[in-house]
Amino acid sequence: MKVDSTLGTLDAAAGQARAAEAAGYDAVWTGEVNQDPFLPLTLAADATSTVGVGTSITVALARSPMSLAYTAHDLHAFSGGRLRLGLGSQVKAHITRRYSMPWGRPAPQLREFVLALRAIWSSWSEGTPLAFEGEYYRHTLMPPAFVPKPHPHGPPPVLLAGVGDGMTRVAGEVADGFLCHWFTSPRWIREHTIPALLAGRQRAGRTLDGFDVIAGGFVATGTDQEITEGLARMRAQISFYGSTPAYRPVLELHGWGDLGSELTTLSRRNRWTDMAALIDDEVVEAFGIVAAPADVPARIAERLGGLATRTTFTPPPSFGPEQTRETLAAIQAIPGPAWHVPGGAREGSLRP
Repeated sequence: MKVDSTLGTLDAAAGQARAAEAAGYDAVWTGEVNQDPFLPLTLAADATSTVGVGTSITVALARSPMSLAYTAHDLHAFSGGRLRLGLGSQVKAHITRRYSMPWGRPAPQLREFVLALRAIWSSWSEGTPLAFEGEYYRHTLMPPAFVPKPHPHGPPPVLLAGVGDGMTRVAGEVADGFLCHWFTSPRWIREHTIPALLAGRQRAGRTLDGFDVIAGGFVATGTDQEITEGLARMRAQISFYGSTPAYRPVLELHGWGDLGSELTTLSRRNRWTDMAALIDDEVVEAFGIVAAPADVPARIAERLGGLATRTTFTPPPSFGPEQTRETLAAIQAIPGPAWHVPGGAREGSLRP
């Protein structure tokens, strides 16, 4: 199992990436929350030589496939082929009101977005006429002067993020990997994520060989004080995600649908402290790990062994460099899923 880390602010990205590479992490990722996700990765790529760089996620539906194709192409070339392009749809309110972009049906629209990306990259690398016409995107003009310089790394792997079965099937069909939301339990991955990914792969005439499933999760470890503080943060985060109606099926799978309804009601009243108090130990156990440092690798193996190819781990402040390296090595020793063949075939030029 590969183990990844995350980058923080732009001014800290280069130093964090160097430290992650020295510690033995496999990749560093940035999300699109309150900053552009690609600028920190550019600094990280410049400061390192082996660690992968990825977005988890960038908001696809806030962009044009063409503009993102250029950005990803350039960063993949600049990093020496180390980019993993993680995409997500976001929700309607953000796409229409924050980004002022059109909103359709998110799963079909994101599917088409990925196919448009692949058509653009194929046009650049193979010199074929650009002739992509779908329901949401139309790319039919590519004069030679606008074709970027080629590089030897091919297109970057594309990963999609999601929770529901529909988006997960789309990821299986057109992507190279899937980013599980942190509000995901091992049971949900077994009973929903993997079957939906398999259905998508079968639709595309492919297997899961070489396909990445990335699952993180909440972890509270370290000193007694760090565990206490981490557990409090975990309850707050779980309650926040659990209040989102779109994630209700995850709670319902565990028989906690009423909890989701109560969390939604409290969130609308801004009663955040009351929400966290509803997350009991059984719910914590479903979504996270609370353990002494020495037990963390075994607990991750119990949760994600055979289900995920990659995970994330952020050491608490009390961890020194050697303890971090030892913990990473123990997690990396966890066997991956039987269906994962590293370096397996990537997606080809799929059509809508």
